[in-house]
Amino acid sequence: FKLHAVCDKNGIFHSFDFTPANVHDVNYLKDVKENLKNCLLIGDRGYISENLRVDLFNYSNIELSVPMRKNQYDFVEFSKTKSKIRKRIETNISQLCGQFSININLAKTFQGLITRITSKITSFTMIQYLNFFIFKRSLNKLKINLC
Repeated sequence: FKLHAVCDKNGIFHSFDFTPANVHDVNYLKDVKENLKNCLLIGDRGYISENLRVDLFNYSNIELSVPMRKNQYDFVEFSKTKSKIRKRIETNISQLCGQFSININLAKTFQGLITRITSKITSFTMIQYLNFFIFKRSLNKLKINLC
């Protein structure tokens, strides 16, 4: 299975979903267009699809921004601001893998897999909440609260 997540620019998860590993990443965006409106989505190269980008904009006014491959026709460099936001999201995923071992899962059923991953993402979000609102720390200093 693949985990797809939507985060804001600070790295707070707003929604996530699972798809079978053999399903292409762009199929997840068909579900996203029902839930989100008037926003900017920054995705990785797995979400490159001109038809889907136009469909998202026409249906929900969602602008999909994906870094281009260097060998693509009319290559345009990805902006530094979007790259920083994308790095924040990648750091969150790395923290989930490193500190919460989200990629190591011993669940026996699909329901068990969903339950374990949901609890890890919920714990991650709770630590972000505590850091920001209670302890007045940087939002994503997870190791301080894990100790």
